[in-house]
Amino acid sequence: MGVTGEQIGPARSRERFLLGEPVEGGVRSPILSSWERCRLLGLSPDQTELPFRDDFDPDSRLVRAAAPVLDQLASRFAGSRMNVCLADGNGTVLQRRFGEPSLARSLPPIQTVPGFVFAERVAGTNGIGLALAERRLVQVHGAEHFAERSQRNACSATPIRDQLSGCVVGVLCFGYPHSYEDPALPVLVRRAAETIERRLMEQSSARERGLLRTYLEARRRAGAEAVGNGWPVGLDELPDGALDAHDQLILKEKATELISTAQRVSVQVPLPHGRGVTLFSNPVTSSSGVEGVVVEAVLSGEGPPVHHLATAPPHPAPPHPAARRAGPPPGPLAPTAGNRPADGGPDGAGSRGGAVRGLVLVGEPEVGKYAVAARRRLELLAEASTRIGTTLDVTRTARELAETAVPRLADHVTIDVPEAVLRGDESLDPAADLQRLVVHGVGDDTLFDPVGKRLGLHPGTPHRRCLASGQPVLERDLAAAVGWITQNPAQARRILAHEVHSLVCVPLLARGLLLGIAGFYRSAGSPPFDDDDSRLAQELAARAALCMDNARRYTREHNLALALQRSLLPRGLPEQSAVEVAHRYLPAESAVGGDWFDVIPLSGTRVALLVGDVVGHGLHAAATMGRLRTAARNFAELELAPDELLTHLDNLLVRLDREEGGGDDPDSTGIVGATCLYVVYDPTTRECTMARAGHLPPALVHPDGTVAFPDLPAGPPLGLGGLPFETVEITLPEDTTLVLYTDGLVDDRHRDIDDALAQLRGALAHSDRTPEATCQAVIDAVAPEHPADDIALLVARTHTMPPDRIATWDLPADPARVGEVRAAATRTLAEWGLEELGFAAELMLSELVTNAVRYGGEPIQVRLIRDRSLICEVADGSSTAPHLRRAASTDEGGRGLFLVAQLSQAWGTRYTGHGKVIWAECALDAA
Repeated sequence: MGVTGEQIGPARSRERFLLGEPVEGGVRSPILSSWERCRLLGLSPDQTELPFRDDFDPDSRLVRAAAPVLDQLASRFAGSRMNVCLADGNGTVLQRRFGEPSLARSLPPIQTVPGFVFAERVAGTNGIGLALAERRLVQVHGAEHFAERSQRNACSATPIRDQLSGCVVGVLCFGYPHSYEDPALPVLVRRAAETIERRLMEQSSARERGLLRTYLEARRRAGAEAVGNGWPVGLDELPDGALDAHDQLILKEKATELISTAQRVSVQVPLPHGRGVTLFSNPVTSSSGVEGVVVEAVLSGEGPPVHHLATAPPHPAPPHPAARRAGPPPGPLAPTAGNRPADGGPDGAGSRGGAVRGLVLVGEPEVGKYAVAARRRLELLAEASTRIGTTLDVTRTARELAETAVPRLADHVTIDVPEAVLRGDESLDPAADLQRLVVHGVGDDTLFDPVGKRLGLHPGTPHRRCLASGQPVLERDLAAAVGWITQNPAQARRILAHEVHSLVCVPLLARGLLLGIAGFYRSAGSPPFDDDDSRLAQELAARAALCMDNARRYTREHNLALALQRSLLPRGLPEQSAVEVAHRYLPAESAVGGDWFDVIPLSGTRVALLVGDVVGHGLHAAATMGRLRTAARNFAELELAPDELLTHLDNLLVRLDREEGGGDDPDSTGIVGATCLYVVYDPTTRECTMARAGHLPPALVHPDGTVAFPDLPAGPPLGLGGLPFETVEITLPEDTTLVLYTDGLVDDRHRDIDDALAQLRGALAHSDRTPEATCQAVIDAVAPEHPADDIALLVARTHTMPPDRIATWDLPADPARVGEVRAAATRTLAEWGLEELGFAAELMLSELVTNAVRYGGEPIQVRLIRDRSLICEVADGSSTAPHLRRAASTDEGGRGLFLVAQLSQAWGTRYTGHGKVIWAECALDAA
């Protein structure tokens, strides 16, 4: 055999193999089989990276057993380039020792650091991987390694077995240069592995070792096959494909149950993928009188074991060499009788001369019962980690605790919490405001106080003692629990009559806060609670309490955010005549968002409708929404066009984002953006002007019932900065319904948005509905049952200002025409029955028209509108607006606007595409 890359043999054969050519001799069968597996797995010879795991146990049973042996080997090879490593049954290196300590600094991490995985499936042909695959001692030389990185090395590796199960639990591997090649190395590595196996065995009890000796002696007398030196065949040695780790776990769990029964039985155990294994439990008695059970596995279709393991012989025969390993261990390098051959191992794993079987477990019934109970407790805790705390809801979390505990721990569970906890607050005195939150059981739950009842606990009751001490209280016999009975004697008699006999009260403690108590009850058919049950109930309650506290904290923050958002939304709708409005706001179930709506009266009987949505959820989104809504109202007061208003909001959001999210502070929270739809409706002209910033377009319901979604340019979302917005003007028929909404209404992960818009169209196709009825119909038909985002809905039915309530005069820029306008206005006011406003209206119009003639430009138009107030408007062609100022006593002018402001309840300026409009409103009841 060649051992270097230059020699003919494995090196040349490996080249031909990698080229896909047939290999004719020169390669040992195990190596060639490993190469084939590597090729099927798609491994590359030049692979340099291996998986690394840091979750292995550095203090496992295997490591504790092997550490002294590894230290002796390091001492023996001191000064050499020998690399000794210990790997677990998955090929992960756990420990390394070096003959020359400097090797740890000169070699790459893959050869020095524990945690790298050398299983064949990821590392290719190597000592550790091949020993796990072949289940016997192996040697790999130079070019026999599949990976290029290992071509210059050689290694000897052998598996380490657990004597109680026969399964391979690890690998001991020597790595060395080619010049160290010596026939004694395989013998040495095998002896060291045997010493580790003995030390592993010593970690089990003497009683288990005695049972194992009895089992081995019975096998020897029956002529059963064994692996090397008499070891039993492990589960991983069974033919027809080794059982994987999950299969073995299933069999060991079932074997533990069989040991706890202490009976001779056979059980068919179905495995995944359609496989089946039969387990046989055989009672045995060791020479020292220890009674136990041996569980063996037989593949489906095979007969039961032929030997009898009931008792040990009266005079045991001399111990088998394998049994002697349970005695005091010799040094790891000392010669022993019956050593395995260097390349020895199982040949068929017990396939000759009888049934094919493997050892699963050896143990005592009482230990098995304890193990079964412990495993069930662990399973319950594992299940609790997935079942409890699935939502951020205190009540639901408490219910999940009860459902997890029944019936595997208790037959009935009651959970009581202070009312403050349900509100998200901390309770200063839990006993004072305690109420029943959950009652759950396998039978009649009416035995206990119902959900919602306030509880007054007497000082001597188990529940009150649990609250006071913060510790579990165990009542093994409720019939003798005087404090529990005196709380409610009639109820106690009823509960005892239904054979409820045992109670554990456990506090719900999280982060030092007492959230309530949980009561676990057992009835007939279940044993009384013991200390182990009390500890298990406490562990379940602790996990649930942490989830409940998270839910409580979330509830508090959610309530705060919801209160903040509701305080920032309109509390009432303003009085105006342009539209009839109804609205709905639905917060998200999981987190409050930043949706808002608004109705803003404008000058000239116009009205602005607004909906928006801040990206994100929580207090920050709600606060940002409030700032945007306030800014939008302020910009609307400036009479800005929709596209200009959105531009100002965009600039504001960019500025806020720069101020709050900039800098080097990692905890700073920037503004992430928002969408907005802004609509202005003028009832005097029926013109509707709208623009949107990344928001969904509105729906228009025409008087004939047809529903349309206008083609409105989307525009960029607010916060991007520097991008323009577009305005669209639409003339609406009278009694058209405008529907503005946020994406929470139609955007749902369980349905397509096109389907949701179709549902919206169907819900709106009823023009005879009032806005209030339309709101409710849309929510019922379209809104998700459990909204994941806020929903803001605004429905407005348009009105038209009657022509007989509007008076308009066009006049040239001639000061002589001012008197004519005053006279015409006086006649119009008389026709409207507003003669008492004549003086104020004449004076205001005189000042406004005079300013337009002197300082404005044509065309000049005067308009009077009778609405909820008298509106006087003067439009001219100039874009220069007058300013209110205080005139000095010596000034000859500058008092006109001051008079207008004194005579009106509001006045202002708005700009148009042809100039400006100066307007003033006068209350109808002004004298």
